[in-house]
Amino acid sequence: MAIIILAHLDPRLHTPMYFFLTHLSLMDLCYTTGTVPQLLFNLQGPEKTISYGGCVGQLYVSLAMGSTECILLAVMAVDRYVAVCWPLHYTVLMHPHLCWQLAATTWLTGLVSSLVQTVLTTQVPLCGRNIIDHVFCALLLLVPLTLILISYSCIAQAVWKIESAEGRQKALGTCSSHLVVVFLFYSTAMATYLQPTADSFQNQDKFMALLYGIVTPTLNPFIYTLGNKDVKGALMKMIGKDFLKRV
Repeated sequence: MAIIILAHLDPRLHTPMYFFLTHLSLMDLCYTTGTVPQLLFNLQGPEKTISYGGCVGQLYVSLAMGSTECILLAVMAVDRYVAVCWPLHYTVLMHPHLCWQLAATTWLTGLVSSLVQTVLTTQVPLCGRNIIDHVFCALLLLVPLTLILISYSCIAQAVWKIESAEGRQKALGTCSSHLVVVFLFYSTAMATYLQPTADSFQNQDKFMALLYGIVTPTLNPFIYTLGNKDVKGALMKMIGKDFLKRV
């Protein structure tokens, strides 16, 4: 919430990178609030149950936010590619209208794909043993990852051509936070989908789901803000104004 508010109030953060970061923060908020409250409720007692409607709703939200985040991370990789490889044309290419179009397409694709998957899941006959140990799906996983890898391949080639060490460090600095977030999200997700499906791996599935469903969204704001001078400056400016008003 702090990132969303800061990016909206501070003019220095009115750039494509922070525009997409606010959408990433919103997705993380929706993802965790769609699953964590039920998790905390179940931890209070021995009965670990959820209503059918709650299960369907939770499935839709988790699939929608997971799919949307996959696409958004790819969009953010393209944004970094334009910033590093076409710095003089960056403001022209990544204009606000295009950013809004990309964000709207990202949300729409994730929400619609999740709706299709959720509806198909509800058509499966539910009878007999009604305990589901783990359920996740990754329809939109490999295509965004491929686009991310292509973008960073081009970025690596552009950085390699930069002669000054300071220029290379500056170019890599604009991508480091995004790379860490991509690694956390995709490493845990891919580890879940690529491991064997034996019963002995069910608990590991749950642990990995906990990582990219709760731990990763929690770490994302810190990854983007701890080493970011712009966000720190905007935060200190806001705190300073509030403090002066109180004084």
